[in-house]
Amino acid sequence: MNLTALSNQKTIFSLEVFPPKKSTPDSAILDTISQFKAVDPDFISVTLGAGGTNPLGGNIEVADIIQNQLGIDAVAHVPGLYQTKSEVLQLLDKLDEINVHNILALRGDRIANRKPVGEFNHANELVEFIKNNRPEFNILGACYPNCHTDADSFIDDIANLKVKVDSGADHLITQLFFDDDAFYEFYEKARIAGINVPIEAGIMPCTNKRQIERITSITGVPVPKKFQAILDRYADNKEAMRDAGIAFAVDQIIDLVSRGVDGIHLYTMNQADTAARIYNETKSVFKATEVH
Repeated sequence: MNLTALSNQKTIFSLEVFPPKKSTPDSAILDTISQFKAVDPDFISVTLGAGGTNPLGGNIEVADIIQNQLGIDAVAHVPGLYQTKSEVLQLLDKLDEINVHNILALRGDRIANRKPVGEFNHANELVEFIKNNRPEFNILGACYPNCHTDADSFIDDIANLKVKVDSGADHLITQLFFDDDAFYEFYEKARIAGINVPIEAGIMPCTNKRQIERITSITGVPVPKKFQAILDRYADNKEAMRDAGIAFAVDQIIDLVSRGVDGIHLYTMNQADTAARIYNETKSVFKATEVH
């Protein structure tokens, strides 16, 4: 399915999962991923796992399960920084073989003590290469409501995003954020800059203080006072932290959907039960956006 066209019919609800460890049996992988079918997502994206060092491995297997066993559209992450053009084409051939034609084209994270290949130093270069050589693929791209950590300024970040879209990105998904106002400001700037593709808002339900502190330290995403209060008060109460984190995510989603967001992309951290709770709390809100 063309995911961009789908956004004209409804507010998209999608998920992100990551491949289990290589040692995980196939039956366990299928069981883990199958749990997400009950959440009824429009698509599921599959990351490369930590470091992105195995682009031809686990994520292909998981994407195959999602696409061909669960019958849900799969989006495979394709990083460029440590791949040659030939390797990217080989990856796309493998995806084509399993009928996965939606990809998230990324520069990819830098890996310590490893030199980039140098053929794709920026995501827009990868996007343009894929668009020119394999136009049958629908290309998604990443964007950053709180500004990319490598950007000199928000203006430069938006300008670079415009280049990515002009290079062929059909659809955008934001990095996680905890302040909806930051998303609205970013969205307005993107539209003013002429970026008119669908932009999904990336939401991560935070149920573990240590995990969220690690993620925010890496991404530079600020934590608003409202959410910091949750972290401070319930960090040592696992059940309360979980409930409060889910409630905060639900509140974000309802606000975003009611104000016309193109879609919600839920970073699940492979927690199907958390995704299900959020879906059950918000499914009527998504249903109300459908065009009949």
